[in-house]
Amino acid sequence: MAGADGAFRATRILAGAVEAFAGQVYFAPEAHAGYEKLGFSGSPGLVGGVAMPDMNAYFCSRGALLGQVPGEVVASAFAVFNPAIVVPAVEHGWSLTTAAEIIAARDEAAVGQLRRILGTNPDGADELARLLGPVSGSLPVAGRPLYAGLMNADVPEDPLGAAWRFADRLREFRGDAHTAAWTSAGYSAIEIGLTTELYWGLRSKTYVRTRGWSDAELDAAIADLKSRGLIDDGGLTDSGRQEREAIETRTDAQCAPVLQALGADFEKAVAVLRRFSDAVRAAHGYPAAGPHDLAALHAKQ
Repeated sequence: MAGADGAFRATRILAGAVEAFAGQVYFAPEAHAGYEKLGFSGSPGLVGGVAMPDMNAYFCSRGALLGQVPGEVVASAFAVFNPAIVVPAVEHGWSLTTAAEIIAARDEAAVGQLRRILGTNPDGADELARLLGPVSGSLPVAGRPLYAGLMNADVPEDPLGAAWRFADRLREFRGDAHTAAWTSAGYSAIEIGLTTELYWGLRSKTYVRTRGWSDAELDAAIADLKSRGLIDDGGLTDSGRQEREAIETRTDAQCAPVLQALGADFEKAVAVLRRFSDAVRAAHGYPAAGPHDLAALHAKQ
């Protein structure tokens, strides 16, 4: 894919291919059961056949990549959630378990679900681990807290587990890059949530509610976005859409080192990741469709 536009499309293609394979850890029944053993509530129920995460366990299991840190640090790294729900959730979580314990449960569950769906050593796992290992271990850590935390996490010995770890690094690297892009563009956490759901074609104040913001907070942010000419009653204005796309483009630019490191192996890696991610979705290990398909959808435009 020659040129900047092609490279940016490629970063979104890769992100879309990575998503379900890496992100399935947050929906794995094995994870919910493991966290329940530690004292968390377990999955609150199914949506589209997929087991949703208990948010206390989610904040602690992902936040534990940073160490046994307070909720304020987790809220800062995750960026898009209301600290008012993150801080008490993490405080409660650390009264039940330790960072080391929940990371062990997280890793075991992630690999457990993949083995259940894909098999112990599915075709392509060895190659994927070989391709993603050097790439995911060579990226800059500056300003990338969750990616840096994963760099300190143990790599499973088996190829499938190692491939998952490396894919999770790439997922968090892009997430950290995205946070850097929208914060530097002057958006608040509520504002990026509101503009993102409109950018995805969702109704206003739908997906962003999962981040814990109140109606009053959402309404105040909407008023501010309208005053800046970024949204109107019909959704994003032309200016708002251009600004939101610019944030995604700046995210893509920060992910250029991933493409450079993959080089000619890009298509091979994407093919295996897509096959694994498709299987995970088909087995209800990750939502079949939703906002996290953004990268793949925009890459096709």
